[in-house]
Order: sequence, then structure tokens, then C-alpha cells
Amino acid sequence: MNRISNCSRREFCKTGALLGGGLVLGFYLPEKLAGAAAEGPFIPNAFIRIKRDETVTIIINKSEMGQGVYTALPMLVAEELEADWQKIRIEAAPVDPAYNHTQWGIQGTGGSTSVRTSWEQLSRAGAAARIMLEKAAAAIWQEDAGSCRAEKGFVVHRDGSRRLSFGELAEKAAQLEVPQQVALKQPGDCKVLGTPQKRLDTPDKTNGKAIYGIDVMLPGLLTAVVARPPVFGGTVKGFDDSWARKVPGVKAVVQIDRGVAVVADHFPAAERGRRALKIGWDLGALARLDSNVQLQQYRQMAEKPGTVAAKRGDFAAALAGAARKIEADYHFPYLAHAPMEPLNCVADVRPDRCEIWVGTQLQTIDRDKAAAITGLPPEKVILHTTFLGCGFGRRAVADSHFVSEAVQIAKAMKAPVKVIWTREDDIRGGYYRPAACSVFAAGLGADGLPVALRQRIVCQSIVKGTPFEGGLLKNGIDETAVEGAADSPYEITDFLVEYHEAPAGVPVLWWRSVGHSHTAFAKECFIDELAHAARQDPYAYRRKLLANHPRQLGVLDLAARKAGWGQPGTAGAFHGIAVHESFGSHVAQVAEVSVTKKGSIKVHRVVCAVDCGRLVNPDTIEAQMESAIVFGLSAALHGQITFKGGRVQQSNFDNYRILGMDEMPQVEVYLVKSDEPPGGIGEPGVPPLAPAVANAFFAASGLRLRTLPMTPEAIKAAIRMV
Repeated sequence: MNRISNCSRREFCKTGALLGGGLVLGFYLPEKLAGAAAEGPFIPNAFIRIKRDETVTIIINKSEMGQGVYTALPMLVAEELEADWQKIRIEAAPVDPAYNHTQWGIQGTGGSTSVRTSWEQLSRAGAAARIMLEKAAAAIWQEDAGSCRAEKGFVVHRDGSRRLSFGELAEKAAQLEVPQQVALKQPGDCKVLGTPQKRLDTPDKTNGKAIYGIDVMLPGLLTAVVARPPVFGGTVKGFDDSWARKVPGVKAVVQIDRGVAVVADHFPAAERGRRALKIGWDLGALARLDSNVQLQQYRQMAEKPGTVAAKRGDFAAALAGAARKIEADYHFPYLAHAPMEPLNCVADVRPDRCEIWVGTQLQTIDRDKAAAITGLPPEKVILHTTFLGCGFGRRAVADSHFVSEAVQIAKAMKAPVKVIWTREDDIRGGYYRPAACSVFAAGLGADGLPVALRQRIVCQSIVKGTPFEGGLLKNGIDETAVEGAADSPYEITDFLVEYHEAPAGVPVLWWRSVGHSHTAFAKECFIDELAHAARQDPYAYRRKLLANHPRQLGVLDLAARKAGWGQPGTAGAFHGIAVHESFGSHVAQVAEVSVTKKGSIKVHRVVCAVDCGRLVNPDTIEAQMESAIVFGLSAALHGQITFKGGRVQQSNFDNYRILGMDEMPQVEVYLVKSDEPPGGIGEPGVPPLAPAVANAFFAASGLRLRTLPMTPEAIKAAIRMV
């Protein structure tokens, strides 16, 4: 891998270049573009490019996978630039250190960090550009710069007698010195931020112009599918491709690191060729993996003390003196990401360059992996980021496996190749949300409040063995496994969280909301259990434990009020509540639930309150909360990946179900206006959903569901345990 350049904030503020009559403004030009700066006005800089035709192009260094960054990030620039929103255009950034994530040091998207880590960076770029345009107008009019102000794509004189457009000013502004210090607007002065804006990517997505990875077509493009081991960790012992090569349209059969690829003129031929392969597999150490056995192993691990992830006071002593002791354990299955667009990648490997088209969340890592495979220097690998048909973390893979496959095959074929994963490939292909187990013990005082609480978490490490290990695996603790638990806001004096790293083998990866997806369920359901044991209202119980956490109280109160907490639910449904902080945002949800005659859960309504700090686009925030509720409810009611004989039992949406239209509840989203720094929004809506539903189910039935998903079979099992 090439050395990753990390830019200081001062370096990022060095902006400005003259490109043949256009103003380009960013923190610095990508090195490969700097030498071409004199060729014309259409060469982009780091982030902002203003053309003579008045368009303002924002170069976006984050991947658009439905979360709205192609609108939210331009809004940050447009606000400080005072640009005309109708003139804003967007382009995906090339792979270059200029576009590195401000915290990670590589180019990538994830962790609900796009807005919160780009806010200052892009706002300052917009403000610097505005100042330069205002000074350019002042120079032309021979006035003081203070007499000029930018507004909606023009610079106007304070007396209103003169105005010049950004396009007219671009060449003059580009000759000026870049301001090193810029002041940003106060929240009350913003015109764009905090107001609903139509998404800039919607027109192309509705008229068919948007290009996803699977849409990419090139002259002479071949299509490949890969036969991968039926058990994770398996390898090819040998194969017979004679019948596969006889399939019309099949061009070649190529063995690669992860299996055997069939390359053809088109997908149907490649798929038929794959079915005709005869492969002998060495199944490896996981050939006997069984989910039921694994669950028992996790339980046994949780019986013993683990590595301390968080500690306050003396749990053992406090528990010994408690008026009442309560225990509970919660279990979570592996979950597939199941994005609507399965994995795919197009690669074209030539002797002197490699070109890749892919929907990815980790551009730098994928580019460098391709360079290692081809033997080319990284600057000779050109990666085009396409639209992503959802990601949920699945396209942020540290080993770049789906990109590597395409590069290996294209290198062997000496022709451009598109590798396509079928839905079955994707669901059985691993990199799941880890299975997990949380075991609690708590003691209540005479007032019913917890005086001691211990949580033991058993979970595979997501980051171990990846480039993220150094920052997220500390003292034996994978922070992604204990997040939301180790930093619980509930004020319990004697508090202990321990972690057991579960055996590796099954490929695991961050799944939308990562560790919060299981820690929030365990935490919020157990708090509900404590409230019930104390014979106290679960909403009021939480309020007592969050007395010194105003933002959590704010969303908790708002959700409860809007849901009509304490009043009968819709059509006789019962209420359940949960609140959780993740990725810098606070979300509370109330679910209204009933139990059908067939013994399944019916969710009628979900009321969601969110405090994500300063708002960018309220429409996007509401959409992301709605999306998270659908995503979270799919997993809560249906989602599970199970193993038997080492093989994944699920294969497609018939047995890895997502929420049906008839199951969709009414959703209400309420936003808390705040001047706090911006938090994430793509993931925080997921964690509270499942516990709110489970707590509502308890209110409706008197039964606790401590294992996900909450299927009719799980409900029957809970009844048998009563």
C-alpha cells in the first residue's frame, strides 16, 4: 500500500487556483490535477469549482448509498458560499489524499460521519470562496470589500445599484490571495441549512441516468460469477470445468483466491457455466459449525469474568447488599446486510493502468488492494465511485474482496470484466453482523432503582486483523462490540461491563449501527425488566436514571408525549419505549404493538424523536429515521443467519425476509432543534426500534422476548418457558 497522506487543518485551508478563467477552490488541488491547472476551467479542485456558465460544482468525497450526502454536503458549501441552489452540481471525487476522511486518514464513508466530519471543512471552503468573490467585485468596482455581499449566486453592492454573477467574477477571484481565517455564520443566520431541500440525486435516479456499479457497460465487457466455498474458510481441492466450457457464451474458467470464476459474454451464460462446474472442496475447520451449538458456547463463555470494558465502583459488593437481584441473558443472530443492489465490480487491467468502477465505501483501501494485485503504482489505478444501491456497511470491507475478485479475473482475461454476485451469493457470502450474547446481573435498592449492574458481552471482533484494529481494538476490547453498553448513560453507581471475544471464522463486518444494534436491545430491554420488577412505569423509570442527561431526556419526553404514553394505543395496541445514543445523536422511539391471533407481532405505529444536533436537511433526517425503522423492524421480526453443518441456511428473500408492505407501521418523526455539533443520522434510528417493540410486546402479553428475531416460533418458546 502507498503511504497515506494526512493533511493538517492549515493545509486544508490553503485554497485557490486560476484554471483558465474559472475559480477552483478547495484545500489543495490533487497532485495529479495540479499540473493540468492551466488547461481549462473544467478541471476540478479539491471541493469547489465555479464555471463561467454559473454552475457551482461540488466534488463529493463520500459515497452516496441512499443516505443523502450528495445533497447534505453541497448544502454546507452553498450556505457559506451564498450560492444559488439551482446552480449546484455534484461530482464524485477521485481517489486522492485531498479527499481523505478527516478522521480516518483514508478516503471512505461510514460510521454516520459524513456530515459531522465534513461540516467545518466544507463550510470553511464555502466561506473562503465567498470572501474571494466579494473582494473580486470590490476590486472591479474600486470599492471597499465591506461594501459588497454575496447572495444567491451574485455579489451585490450594498446600495443595490450593481451586481456581478459568480461566473463573471470567477477569473478575477481566482487571482486573489486565499483568506487564511474565515468566520462561519451563526445558526440563526443560515438560509439553507435547517431547511428542507430537494435531493440533487433524485432526478437522475428517477429518469434512469444514475449509474450504479451494476449498470456499468464498456466495449468488450465480459461478465463473471464466482463459485465460492460452501463453508467459510474452505478451499478448492480441484475442479472439472469441461462441462462449463461447453456452455455457449462461456469464455474461460479461472481459479482465483476465493474460488473458481466462470467468465462469459453475459450473465446467464456465466451462471449456467458455474452450475456446470464440478468442484472438490476442502471444507476446513468450520465444516461442523452449528448455530445451536454456538449459542451454548457463548452462554458458557458468559458464565466467566471477561475483560473489563467499563467499571465504576464495586459491583460485587453492591450486588451483595441489594434488596433484590435480577438476571437475564439476551441472544442475537448473525445478520446479513442484504442491500438491494448485490455486490458487483467492473475492472479493466492493462499493462500500464487499471481502471475500476464500483460502489464502495472504502476507496483508498480498494485502490491500494488493486495496485498490489496488478503490481502497478497506486497512481496508475483509477477508481470511479458509482452510486451504491444501499450499503449498510457491506461495501466497507477491509480486505476489498469483491474488488479483488474483479481485478484478479480482469488481469487473467486481459479484458474488462464485471463480477456480479447473485442474491444467494450475497446472503451466503458472509461479512455479517456478528452473533452476540449479553448476560446481565443487577441489584435493586429499596426504592427500586438499580444499585449494581453488570453486563457480559460475547461477540466476535469486527476490527481484529483489519487496518482499523489499531484505533478500535484496545487492551483486548473491540470498541465496536461494547459501544452503547460501556458508555451507557444510565446513572448506576456500581457498574461493570465485561467483554469476551468470541472465536473467529465466520466473516463479520459493521452492519447498520454496528455494536449498537445489539447492545441497545439488551440495555433497553433489561432496563424495562428492572422497571417492571420495581413496579414502576418504564418511561418514568428511565427519567430517574437519566436525570443529568438533558438531550436523552429531551427525546425521551418528546417521543412519549407525541405517542400519548399512558393512554390506550391504536386499535388496542400497547406501548413500549426505548432511548439510545449512537454516533453523536440521541433517538427515542415508542412502538405500538399488538399480538395477532396467529401469535405474531403486529407493529401499528412507531413514534420517533431525534436530536442530531444542528440540522442540515430535515427531509433527509426524517427519511433516514423512516428507513432505519424499516431496516430495524425487518431484522427484529425476521432477520437471522443460521448455520448447520457449516453451511448458511438462508439464501434469498424468501427465507431471509425483509419487512413487507402489509407489515409497515405508521411512522412519525419529530426533530429536536439544537445548536449542538451535528451528529450522525444514517444509523442512530436503528438501535431503539427492536427494544421498543419487544417492550411493547411485553406490555401486551406479559412475555419477555430475549432472543432476536421475534418470530412466532420465538413467541411460542417464550410461552413454554413461563
